[in-house]
Amino acid sequence: MLAQNLNDVRQLLNNAARAPDRPPPRLLAVAKSQSAAAVAELAAAGQCAFGENYVQEAAARRTELAALDPAAAGLEWHLIGHLQSNKARDAAALFDWVQTVDREKLVAALARHRRGDQLPLNVLIQVNIDDETSKHGCAPDAIAGLARAVAAAPALRLRGLMAIPAPSPESRRRRDAFRRMRACFDELQRVHPHIDTLSMGMSEDFPLAIAEGATMVRVGRALFGARPGKAG
Repeated sequence: MLAQNLNDVRQLLNNAARAPDRPPPRLLAVAKSQSAAAVAELAAAGQCAFGENYVQEAAARRTELAALDPAAAGLEWHLIGHLQSNKARDAAALFDWVQTVDREKLVAALARHRRGDQLPLNVLIQVNIDDETSKHGCAPDAIAGLARAVAAAPALRLRGLMAIPAPSPESRRRRDAFRRMRACFDELQRVHPHIDTLSMGMSEDFPLAIAEGATMVRVGRALFGARPGKAG
């Protein structure tokens, strides 16, 4: 079943990205609350990148996965949940990407704790594009300063931006938020031309996000089904 879900989502990505010379966006499978067996099943079907919301939960799941399948050591792991500074040491060691960097204190902590025997940690700056008081992320006018701080840290690699726009039943509002994020990305890319990742869009709206320029989408429910304990 998960293999079929993966095929279906990949087809939707291919269809949504149809444009001259535009590759399909990267698919990040959101593993939050899923069993290690479900992650292993999706990995066996060909999915290689997984997102986690919590550092401790990610560490436990990776330990379980290693016992189930030694090949899981080759998977790519992204932190997509809010990161407290006191968890930066563990996150810097555990993840390949941190998508939720939103303050300079966190930049410094991740750079300090990334081990020298590891590749630079891929970093996305999280933007609170709709200025929601309940959401994490920096204001759009703080992007440039944070980007400079990340780019100046040899242990980190600036890759782009990430956002979780405000939920809305109106596709027009979500599309507008994605469009504003693309404008932020384009502006940042003029200063940092090597950046390549605009992470936005989830199960319910990733075709809209792709149409507005997403290069990575974060999908959970459409791949795994409803999370345990959730309906729909």
